Amino acid sequence: MSKPFASAGDTAPKAEALEPIGDGIWALTESDNNVGAIEGEDFLVAFDARATPLMARRWLEELRQHTDKPVKFLVLSHYHAVRVLGATAFQAEQIVASAETARLIAERGKEDWDVELGRLPWSFDGHEEIPGLTWPTMTFDRNLSIDLGGNRGTVELSWLGKGHTSGDIVAYVPSQKVLFTGCMVENGSVVYSGDAYHRDWMTGTLDKIAELDVEVLVGGGGQIAHTKAEAQRAIDLTRDFITRLFRAVENVKNAGGDIRDAYRAAREQLLPDYGGMPVFEPAMVFDVQRVWEELDGKAPAIWSLERDHEVRSQLTKD
Repeated sequence: MSKPFASAGDTAPKAEALEPIGDGIWALTESDNNVGAIEGEDFLVAFDARATPLMARRWLEELRQHTDKPVKFLVLSHYHAVRVLGATAFQAEQIVASAETARLIAERGKEDWDVELGRLPWSFDGHEEIPGLTWPTMTFDRNLSIDLGGNRGTVELSWLGKGHTSGDIVAYVPSQKVLFTGCMVENGSVVYSGDAYHRDWMTGTLDKIAELDVEVLVGGGGQIAHTKAEAQRAIDLTRDFITRLFRAVENVKNAGGDIRDAYRAAREQLLPDYGGMPVFEPAMVFDVQRVWEELDGKAPAIWSLERDHEVRSQLTKD
């Protein structure tokens, strides 16, 4: 029998904290689903939407204690359901994502919704009112600049390469050196890579993120990095996890082992430094499966409920 997805400690309600991280820039942080907002002259740019309209409204209620400007742009870092299905609460003029994210929503958005609801039910409070998939109204290939008006500068949206998915983007505010990375960087939260391109991510893509002049970094989960040194450390930790994961699986495969051997080796390699992160155990299952798949030269397979159960059962059964 496969092990449960998460422990009781993982599924307990997460403490949330709204924090100003710049002049007219805020982040709402929890252990595994950080979001943010950037104030323009007469509008807001929101970064990621949370999993349900109810959870998005809770975030907006906190934000409305600081600004009542309407959300003009809702930026989606990538396609995963926990980041996008609360979009209707924002009533945004434009929902912005990479063209690749739009493609992934069409290809696998419904399956991902079903799987994430099963994996992460505590993140989907109020899921009954989700009206359907979230579709971008504005897409771009590599770069999109949003003028904030007045003397506020711009928000620079960039696709910097494949990583957590093939479509992730980051949002950078050059005037204040603030960066929202979505799940491309984690800072004290589990690295999930079930749809990832590890070779690209741990090399060129993270290199490009590291080249940005950043003094405040908001990752996909975990703590905010408040200094240049902390931001670099978050990038380094993300790279360390991905690299050690990939090499552990690769070594087993090259030695003729099977995927269960690879799972045990990767878990043993990463447990001492990362085992205390929420949902480390189940994430390792999907991470190892994706590395194995990547080593076979395959693109990420779609996670269906059936495949989810089969993989967990195969790798974690005693």
